[in-house]
Amino acid sequence: MSIMGTLLIDSNDTDRCEYIVTILHAAIYIVRRITGKNVTISSLKVIERENTDSVDYTIRETEELICITKGKQHKIATSFAQNLVQLESLYQTNKRKCKADVAGSGFDYLYGIVSTATDWYFLLYSTGRISCTSKRPYNIVFSETSLKKDSVDEQELRRNVKRVIEVIVGILIDRINIEKTPDSKKARIEKYFKKE
Repeated sequence: MSIMGTLLIDSNDTDRCEYIVTILHAAIYIVRRITGKNVTISSLKVIERENTDSVDYTIRETEELICITKGKQHKIATSFAQNLVQLESLYQTNKRKCKADVAGSGFDYLYGIVSTATDWYFLLYSTGRISCTSKRPYNIVFSETSLKKDSVDEQELRRNVKRVIEVIVGILIDRINIEKTPDSKKARIEKYFKKE
């Protein structure tokens, strides 16, 4: 990441998306190695009655959507709202395309990621219900001092990037493996929603 330089408070959405996509690509590479599945990332424009905003990135396993990522510099609340509308729309699309064995269980869910590149929020969406997977965002601080080799800030940057990648890898693998144990996943997700 030192090649990319620092991320300033006033950096634009394009700069922020470069950081976001770098982290997403690293996580997807790890997921592919672990699962052997064809996981891809792409840009997608969702066009529905109520939503014409572009999704920054979608992550798919073969044809099935498993995660949507929205990157914004400002207006994080707007990004959450846009991500949720897009999750609902794409959830319905997934439902129509869903394989018989998963559709038969009547259970499906998607993950959403909202990020400013420095703050990362992870959402869980299932049948009209939403949950933020943590009360606080995961933070990554990009600064000049974090680019100094072996500095405390560099170590913190590495630790925080690693943690965000671990979360992304975890949610992607969880969603990819929905078909293996749909009943236990449904019970776990239901329990998760009840805690809130």
